[in-house]
Amino acid sequence: MSIQQLFSLSGDVALVTGAGRGIGRGIAIAFAEAGASVICAARTQTDIDECAALCNAALDEHHPNSGAKAIALSCDVSDESALEELVKKSAEAFGKISILVNNAGGAYPNDPLKTTGKTFNRDFNFNVTSAFNLTRLCHPFLEEYRGRVINIISASSRYSQAGFSSYGTAKAALEHLTKLLAADFAPTIRVNGISPGTILTEALGQYLNEEIQEKMTALTPMKALGEPQDIAAAALYLASTASRWVTGKIIEVDGGAESTTWPF
Repeated sequence: MSIQQLFSLSGDVALVTGAGRGIGRGIAIAFAEAGASVICAARTQTDIDECAALCNAALDEHHPNSGAKAIALSCDVSDESALEELVKKSAEAFGKISILVNNAGGAYPNDPLKTTGKTFNRDFNFNVTSAFNLTRLCHPFLEEYRGRVINIISASSRYSQAGFSSYGTAKAALEHLTKLLAADFAPTIRVNGISPGTILTEALGQYLNEEIQEKMTALTPMKALGEPQDIAAAALYLASTASRWVTGKIIEVDGGAESTTWPF
């Protein structure tokens, strides 16, 4: 098999959560460029409509006669019944799900003395329980099609830094969940994760100005911040046959950082 064939996703159907913007959008488009049909899922319909349109444009350009397509399905991953509906509609549209990317997640920096248990549990559920539930719901399809699950984690899962007791804890739990599910589902389903460092997305942009970005760049060994496509490239590897002998692993895509680049 050629290298090009190893990285092809032709015939696959990928469900990507948090696909409206940033990393999720980058992954969805990369998968379409590789030939997969893509279900773009997120809460904001206009965002995922845009993402699906970009995916369909990529399919038209690179795989014009494949029959693959992208669709947009609105979903709040924190709502288990909404996840059930998402899987149902995905199956109705394509008859299969062979790749699942649990990308939806996030939380604001927090002061632990001002964070209630309710807020802490909300962040945990958004980042961890949602991924667990969607993986469980997709399992019959993933089992049938020798599927792949990719969880988007965060460098915050391993850094000791102030202000991240909620988000960092949740992402650390998601990292270990990735390894445990890999053991549960091997050899039929491969489960891996990607741990991004500082990626230039709309979510990060709300905290950035020129001075802060320069400080974060200086703290990164590669002297540059990441782009969504950097994570998409790693996701393509984990989704494709190229990584057929990889499960239960976390790929760190972080510009070489071994400690926080958060300058506050």
